[in-house]
Amino acid sequence: MSMASQGKRAVILAHRWTGVAMCVLMALWFASGMVMLFVGYPRLLPAERLAGLPPLPVQGCCVDPGTLPGVGDATRLVLTSIRGRPHYVTTTPAGVAAFDAATGRRAGPVDGAGALAAARTFLPGAGARLAGQVAEDRWTHARALDAHRPLHVVELDDAAATRLYVSSTTGQVMLDAPRAQRAWNYVGAWLHWLYMLRSQPKDPVWSWTVIALSAVGTLAALAGALNGIWRWRFAGRYKSGARTPFREAAMRWHHVLGMAFGAVLLAWIFSGLMSMNPLGVFDARLRPDLGAYAGATPGARRAPVAVPQALALLRAQGFAARELEWRVLGGEPYLLARDGADRTRLVVAGGAGAAVLARWSDARLLAAARALLPAAPVGQARVTDYDAYYYKRGAQSMYGDDDRRLPALRVDFGDAGATSAWIDPYTGDVAASMDRAQRAGRWLFNLLHSWDLPAMLAAGWVREAVLLVLGAGGLLLSGTAVVIGMRRLRKRFGAART
Repeated sequence: MSMASQGKRAVILAHRWTGVAMCVLMALWFASGMVMLFVGYPRLLPAERLAGLPPLPVQGCCVDPGTLPGVGDATRLVLTSIRGRPHYVTTTPAGVAAFDAATGRRAGPVDGAGALAAARTFLPGAGARLAGQVAEDRWTHARALDAHRPLHVVELDDAAATRLYVSSTTGQVMLDAPRAQRAWNYVGAWLHWLYMLRSQPKDPVWSWTVIALSAVGTLAALAGALNGIWRWRFAGRYKSGARTPFREAAMRWHHVLGMAFGAVLLAWIFSGLMSMNPLGVFDARLRPDLGAYAGATPGARRAPVAVPQALALLRAQGFAARELEWRVLGGEPYLLARDGADRTRLVVAGGAGAAVLARWSDARLLAAARALLPAAPVGQARVTDYDAYYYKRGAQSMYGDDDRRLPALRVDFGDAGATSAWIDPYTGDVAASMDRAQRAGRWLFNLLHSWDLPAMLAAGWVREAVLLVLGAGGLLLSGTAVVIGMRRLRKRFGAART
């Protein structure tokens, strides 16, 4: 047998047995992927969280945050509402803590009664029932929840049968999961990401299991594509009059569907593998230094503006703040205010007193951005339209809670990875950053898996319809593989028993 014939036979055998091993899982991936197009994994989006908070009162609200225990070590300091009352929430190396803003006394740990009170405040008028505590369950894998574990579980009797997860540390509502969303996620994201195999927020066994399965699936799809092309008669036909040599229905349809949807299947399985960032191939070689960008922590350097003064200034401009956060930009402290729709204002102290700004100037942002990387900036641009690297996804997407406002300032650096950073002038946040490796990941994972170029996203239902058709084709292709695989296994094991 020639080397070419041996190679072809190896590809055929690889496709046969990797297909047998992966066909069911690949069918489930396609089915769950179509669900994920419309239903996202449970999370509490910023606008949802803020909408459930009352406006902060101008009068009689708060002690000075400088009197809070350990506030000098705070890397984050926020004035928000918990159970309808103003509270400071600090993040320090020791963890997260909440303090009653009227007295300065520490609040917590939070018991079941406190969790019920938080749930009733979150959704007034709904009955609430405490359903126990969880360290982690199928909806609470996010590492951002680690400081708040264990979580109280509260079931509401609203029309959506919402389940809330409440922090036992601060009493804040951390996650809402309506019953319909949970049900769809069993056949959506939870199934798609194989979360039944995940046991902790950072689980290397789960990660490498998904990587290995995706790699085998990619091999099966690639071998199948080659096999299908070799057997297809592009010029002329077989004696049956068909372009495929297979007469049996499942084999024939598998071949035809493979020629029609095989490239899509290969792209989606391969990009799913890339989503796991195997061996860290898409890790940034040099990450922006957000601490240097800020120039100080909010605990060490706070804006010299009293809380009542800041709230009064905001209210005078018709801005009803639901949260205040102490921030620092390039060594300059300021307050970031958010209202119930997640709109923002900046409160900055100046020579003539405090002032309310809608946004930072590009010059101020660029001056602070010079500290992000050791390399100097080599270019800048104001981004007024979403592009291939800076864009916003829908709420159901895994990136749905990323703030990507316009306009933004893009700063390009002269480092070896040609890093670019996008800065939100309304908050001062570095909204996104990418170097050369991360840009490659954007194309090999995000584009191939989600079809998320801005023009595609703007197409709305047309994009969704196309993805549904392609997903259905991949599901049918995988379904025929399941039929063929079952027959192959019955034949093989039947022969073994004989």
